[in-house]
Amino acid sequence: MNEPLAERLRPKKLSDYLSQQHLVGKNGALTQQLKQGMIPSLILWGPPGVGKTTLANIIATESERPFYTLSAINSGVKDIRDVIDRAKKGEGLFTTKNPILFIDEIHRFSKSQQDSLLGAVEKGWVTLIGATTENPSFEVISALLSRCQVYVLKAFENEDLIALLHRAMKEDPEIKKKNIILTETEALLRLSGGDARKLLNIFELLVNSVDEPIEITNALVLEKVQQNTVLYDKTGEQHYDIVSAFIKSIRGSDPNGAVYWLARMIEGGEDVKFIARRLLIAASEDIGNANPTALIMANNTFQAVSTIGFPESRIILSQCAIYLATSPKSNASYAAINAAQSLVKETGNLSVPLSIRNAPTKLMKDLGYGDNYKYAHNYENNFAEAEFLPDEIKNTMFYQPGNNQRENAQREFLKKRWTNKYNY
Repeated sequence: MNEPLAERLRPKKLSDYLSQQHLVGKNGALTQQLKQGMIPSLILWGPPGVGKTTLANIIATESERPFYTLSAINSGVKDIRDVIDRAKKGEGLFTTKNPILFIDEIHRFSKSQQDSLLGAVEKGWVTLIGATTENPSFEVISALLSRCQVYVLKAFENEDLIALLHRAMKEDPEIKKKNIILTETEALLRLSGGDARKLLNIFELLVNSVDEPIEITNALVLEKVQQNTVLYDKTGEQHYDIVSAFIKSIRGSDPNGAVYWLARMIEGGEDVKFIARRLLIAASEDIGNANPTALIMANNTFQAVSTIGFPESRIILSQCAIYLATSPKSNASYAAINAAQSLVKETGNLSVPLSIRNAPTKLMKDLGYGDNYKYAHNYENNFAEAEFLPDEIKNTMFYQPGNNQRENAQREFLKKRWTNKYNY
């Protein structure tokens, strides 16, 4: 059985590689590194079908390095250690250059699996090349990320995709035998979504499903490709783009946008727990104390969809998304913790005031721990003015209530309690 067209057309050298000129062009970073023979460990980040695996193979070939490959889907720590041991021993190799270890979908590796790579990368036993469709800042541990260069691969431009089609018609042994007229390409390009592999798969399907002469038109593409386009690619960068649009619609108080992007995720088969987690975050980050019930609603939604699953959970998710979109908004709690964390990083470990320290032992009491602490419930309105911050940052205000009914009431409460201390 013949290999798929995408596999047959896979370039074997850098000069045949289409697109990614910022990396493989004349002055591209990878081109220069290959010339110098200095290949760092790399993370190749980009959407599906842009040639990450191909690029790893080319780097290994042109640098004349041994090449090991693992897939994060079916490899564990033991597999990683086996490959590293073989690489260290130079098993079956006739070169002094350190081998390349290519790991596809490295974002699927757990922390312990990624940890097991650190020593080998640090000591230079292997040069790691990881491929990921997800943002490595979120998916690759910082210790490993700091030891790698991150190169971003972009979706193919239309000109590159058309060039790829012409290459197939001119160079592929099977395709070039056929009488193909490339009349229209809009539908092909739209359905491929910048994914070269998908484009070639559709093209091969077309040329093998009709008699010659084969005229490629938009109508033919739409007729023959039964499943139109993938509405949502939960393994690619669209995953984060669409959930970003979903959250921004909620933040922008647009229930229509929220429900549309929710539908895109549902139709794409997104994990209901992932969607519900995002709703939980939005309930606190974007609504907060403007409507505290939003967090309760989102938490109940998470529990409900975890129990029910698709398809019924779509109704619960819709109800929650609409509720959050139509709630008053405040990011005051989010801003408060950001400001507090920023000050902590700036000022370090300031001492806890003696009056509010814990004093479980006699020695601690003798040292003044807990002295002059005012137990709020012993005072009128359950309040006694005191200082709860370290002396160096006393009177600092982190929480600035938002301008909405509930937080305006909170502001009035704080004004009455603290008078001029925090300027509420």
